[in-house]
Amino acid sequence: MLGARKKAVEVLDRGLTEGRLDRKKLQQGKQQTQWGVWRDSPSQQDVSEEDEEEAESRDLPQGYKPSEDEPFMNARQQLYFRRKLLAWKKQLLGETQETLDNMMGALAAADSIDVACGVVSQSLELRTRDRERKLIHKIDEALQRIEDGTYGYCEETGEPISLRRLEARPIATLSIEAQERHERHEKEYSED
Repeated sequence: MLGARKKAVEVLDRGLTEGRLDRKKLQQGKQQTQWGVWRDSPSQQDVSEEDEEEAESRDLPQGYKPSEDEPFMNARQQLYFRRKLLAWKKQLLGETQETLDNMMGALAAADSIDVACGVVSQSLELRTRDRERKLIHKIDEALQRIEDGTYGYCEETGEPISLRRLEARPIATLSIEAQERHERHEKEYSED
């Protein structure tokens, strides 16, 4: 723990000496936007009310799960995955907004060590949120594929992606076989 605090103090001191951080603003609990993420409002990527209303207005039987016994990517399955993707996106955006709200007052600490630990903690949190931002982009792409009628089909082979795979990873673009080939190919070239 002491090593982490020392590292946090170094990060804070470097930020202060390089002019990236303002001591008075930090003491007042204000944030510098050096990471860029804080300026981007999640509402720009927000799940539109129209999307939610459209998905909610159509009926799915309660407890519905796609089945191999029905035609692949029929209207019910498309609606099921659309709702699943929209709910996932809404959850991620909510977590992002919660993080931003928490960060706005997090650095109002008593001493520089606490502030430095907060900066390091925020840096880790922002990395996580950046990964989630990329995931939201993939969710948007999957929603677009539903609209285009290409959702659920392998981008490489054109064959249907198994419902079990789509249930586990609704943003999947490759069938399991194509994904395995892709990973073997990557492994071969990364070893050279």
